[in-house]
Amino acid sequence: MDPLVVPLLVVALVVVVLVASAVRIVPQARRYNIERFGRYRRTLQPGLNVVVPLADRVNTKLDVREQVYSSDPRPVITEDNLVVNIDTVLYYQITDPRAAAYEVADYLQAIDQLTVTTLRNVIGSMDLEETLTSREEINSRLRAVLDDATGKWGIRVNRVEIKAIDPPATIKEAMEKQMRAERDKRAAILHAEGERQAKILTAEGTKQKDILEAQGTQQAMILRADGEAKAVELVFQAVHRNNADPKVLAYKYLETLPHLASSDNNTFWVIPGELTEAVRTVTRAFGDQATAAPPTPGQPDEAAPADDAPQESGVPELEAGSTVSLDAAAAADEAGKQAAAAVSDAKAEAAAAMSSQVPRRGQTSGE
Repeated sequence: MDPLVVPLLVVALVVVVLVASAVRIVPQARRYNIERFGRYRRTLQPGLNVVVPLADRVNTKLDVREQVYSSDPRPVITEDNLVVNIDTVLYYQITDPRAAAYEVADYLQAIDQLTVTTLRNVIGSMDLEETLTSREEINSRLRAVLDDATGKWGIRVNRVEIKAIDPPATIKEAMEKQMRAERDKRAAILHAEGERQAKILTAEGTKQKDILEAQGTQQAMILRADGEAKAVELVFQAVHRNNADPKVLAYKYLETLPHLASSDNNTFWVIPGELTEAVRTVTRAFGDQATAAPPTPGQPDEAAPADDAPQESGVPELEAGSTVSLDAAAAADEAGKQAAAAVSDAKAEAAAAMSSQVPRRGQTSGE
């Protein structure tokens, strides 16, 4: 074996090691800080980079992408002396790898402590109600303070969000009671408004119903009155057109008398003053004709008055040119008979009614 082979292999191995140590490949979104003999030299960018072997070394490897840091819940005292636990979320990005590596020992711890102190300053000037409702304001003030402080560290704070605000258990219970009371209040108000609207609508419906019923009753009464008026008018015209004599009028007058005592509740009824005159008229008109015998044929009628003398019975005599027919005369005689019967029935009912009133009058007088 050639004795030069071993030294050549050693030299080749050393060259390969030196070349490998002189080449540095940096991934995308990464930054490497290079130190030469313990002193910062430069920052390697993504891609293929060449360094001095044995003299340059990589001190820190940093990720320049935006990162998320969630802190643990920290107790904070509000202005009204209530302890609340606040949990924050921080979005940051390294803009200067050299400053992030050499200006601060641990930038995450520094950011966490700065966030806590800033929260205590901000929340200490607010009460609990304002703290729960002013998250946007708290986030803005935190971001402004952190961005100003971390600028020299080569870090940019993009966003700061409050993830949770946990008040004490007693405060939570009180808040739940308050919320429940508010909801019960709104429910009661809505229920009352609903009942009010229902009552208003019911009243409006009842009003419209009463108005429509009144209008219907009014129209019915008007139509009924018009019908009765037309009926009376037609009867009146028929009576005057047919030229009714006193017999028919007296009969119709007496025909209504029995209806005065037809009701069971009538214990006293008044006989009009014209009743005696009507009875007298009917008696004069029909009484003599009903009782008088027809004259014997062949014998002169001595009781008959002369043609030009007035009749003593009081019944008007038909003129020579009268248009009344024999059927009308027969109907008038029949009406006279019915009128006489009605008169007798009316007298009987009147006597019965008067007899029933006599004990009652005597009892009244005795009392």
